[in-house]
Amino acid sequence: MADQNEWETKAANLLKAELKRKGVTYSQLSELIGEKEVNIRNKLSRGKFSAAFLLQSLAAIGTNDIRLL
Repeated sequence: MADQNEWETKAANLLKAELKRKGVTYSQLSELIGEKEVNIRNKLSRGKFSAAFLLQSLAAIGTNDIRLL
């Protein structure tokens, strides 16, 4: 089973992929969710963010379905 760092990387990659697929930039996401762009960049580069942030971001960009693995 994957360790914590691997899961964090998977979560960050999933969100990055959805942003790219939808054509949404970090700047646009920051406007959609009301968070500073630098904070979003840091969260995604570190891979450390809450499930709530992931769900909020996915909902904001109109993602209704995701493929986990």
